Amino acid sequence: MTSSFARLTEQFIVHIGVERGLADATVKAYESDIAKYVEWLESQGISDPNGITSKTVEDYVASLDEAGESARSKARRIASLHEFHRFALGQHMVADDVSAAVKAPKSASTLPDVLNVDEVTRLLDAAAVGDSTDPVVLRNKALLEFMYATGCRVSEAAGENLDDIDLDEHVARLMGKGSKQRLVPIGSYACEALSQYLGAARGELERRSTSGVPERRALFLNKRGRRISRQSIWEVVKDAGARAGITRPLHPHTLRHSFATHLIQGGADVRTVQELLGHASVTTTQIYTHVSPEHLIEAYISSHPRAR
Repeated sequence: MTSSFARLTEQFIVHIGVERGLADATVKAYESDIAKYVEWLESQGISDPNGITSKTVEDYVASLDEAGESARSKARRIASLHEFHRFALGQHMVADDVSAAVKAPKSASTLPDVLNVDEVTRLLDAAAVGDSTDPVVLRNKALLEFMYATGCRVSEAAGENLDDIDLDEHVARLMGKGSKQRLVPIGSYACEALSQYLGAARGELERRSTSGVPERRALFLNKRGRRISRQSIWEVVKDAGARAGITRPLHPHTLRHSFATHLIQGGADVRTVQELLGHASVTTTQIYTHVSPEHLIEAYISSHPRAR
């Protein structure tokens, strides 16, 4: 990377990480996207930001097509270079934002993977299958109940601390993207499962620590007494799904998607669900306003004057 691009990229990463306070994972994604962009620019003999034109940006987007990138991946890369060019303009390193006219492709409108209420019930019940006094079983039940009750991201569940939850007030504090905090309610089922886990299981898991240093902060612990990882949570979800007889592929976000969809179907407004999910934009939340065919038919029959 040439010195001029290297300096601009370094300043840009500091800007989004420190001044804008974006999450580490988001900053790394931006850094990866811009590194790929700059590498391509230099392969085209462009060594300075002022050498980039709108045609250059269009050619780069075309190269993503040729590389077989998905529409979603391409849209993210284009969003990254838009931010990069806007930053360069704001720093007076270029005279124009040559990326402004280049738009991201429209991605296919795909609905998130969602379980119905019966499937969620089976999944949560399956988490408790086995020895009801086993600390790992109690943890798994509490973990999945918590994730469905709060709609949290898997990273938020893994990062949850003991002092983030108040079972008396039925509320949890979640640390979302960009270190943004939000308070969400915890339903009675989840509170009960958490109480059992904290009373009869977490202490035992903490005592299993192999490092000799007890884990005092984390809410959910792994079998070795350390903070549970995102990968371990993924395994808990998949194992419970297999025992519940759910044949569709499952991932931790399935519970988050189901949480949002069930709230919308139950009458919650989109803005409320946006706040509960911690979405920066309501546009992200609106994907959950999809309605199942069964709900469409039910609404049609009950509402249309000549449906019956």
